[in-house]
Amino acid sequence: MYLLKRIEIWSSNRLGRIVKTPKLQFIDSGLLSTLFDLSTDEIKQDRTRFGNALETFVFSELLKHTTTSEGNYRLLYYRDADKFKVDFVIENAQGNLVGVEVKASATVSQKDLKGLKKLASLAGNRFKIGLLSYDGTETMPLGENIWAAPLSSLWGQ
Repeated sequence: MYLLKRIEIWSSNRLGRIVKTPKLQFIDSGLLSTLFDLSTDEIKQDRTRFGNALETFVFSELLKHTTTSEGNYRLLYYRDADKFKVDFVIENAQGNLVGVEVKASATVSQKDLKGLKKLASLAGNRFKIGLLSYDGTETMPLGENIWAAPLSSLWGQ
């Protein structure tokens, strides 16, 4: 298990880190899938619980990258009182932010971008890029500095 700290809005265009409301993040997606008793048939019928396991998988991949990269990166998440959320926020030592939203579907909609767009507007020039990681095959632009990319891009082609 891993505790992710939350980035919370203090005022317009200002972000702060809050430790009192961490997000408990499972690290091992295989173990989580076993504990969920997640089957292939269930994934085909209802992708809700698969989404949780997929988010865990993406988290573990991002954690690997942040701990083995040359730079100093932290994994956080964003959620506000209005229920806007971004699954993962990567922050570098200079305070630059990358938002990562995970979707278990093979398609994307404007609704999927709400959290990334909110984070981008609040972070201003600190927001460098938003990534919607999804179960599709195409990398495509979805707005200013926001892209959709296949989950497979986490480990290369």
